[in-house]
Amino acid sequence: MFHWIPFLTYVIVTAITPGPNNIMSMTNANRKGFTKTLPFNFGIYTGFSIVMILCTAFCSLLSTLIPKIKLPMLIVGALYMLYLAWHTYRSTGEIDEGSTHDGFLSGCLLQFINPKIIIYGIVSMEAYILPYYHGQIVPLLAYAMLLSTIGFVATVCWSAFGSLFKRLFSKHAKVVNVIMALLLVYCAISLFLS
Repeated sequence: MFHWIPFLTYVIVTAITPGPNNIMSMTNANRKGFTKTLPFNFGIYTGFSIVMILCTAFCSLLSTLIPKIKLPMLIVGALYMLYLAWHTYRSTGEIDEGSTHDGFLSGCLLQFINPKIIIYGIVSMEAYILPYYHGQIVPLLAYAMLLSTIGFVATVCWSAFGSLFKRLFSKHAKVVNVIMALLLVYCAISLFLS
């Protein structure tokens, strides 16, 4: 039986925490407004979808060729989640606004060099999805698109509430970071409970 709560906890926490997509969406919205940031966000969604499909294919191929890869991938995924938890906990909440690119192509191309979403896709597929849907193309593509859509919604939220999120993270950074870090630790532990 698919474990929705750990899966959605990991996916939502990872999607909503600061990363290149969210910070650039927020910065662009602060600078140009929500509507003018939408092309960048749709570029993110397009590139994100392509990367998620590639991650799905890569993980499926690896699992088929090397069936014993599940445990090492779970360990790597758990260590990555603990790494994210540690850095989230230690984060000050300050956001670097130095770089802003705001077009569709910039948003799309950013996904191919964004390690956060690549690892997000690989961990999601290997730890949560492939154990239940290995070799089933339609469900795997549906999950890839679900991952992309959740990431897209997060970037749109960061755009829509750009200045609000900026103040929230600055004002309540420690509380928000502790909650996010604990949720990531829960996700890392839950990988080994199924």
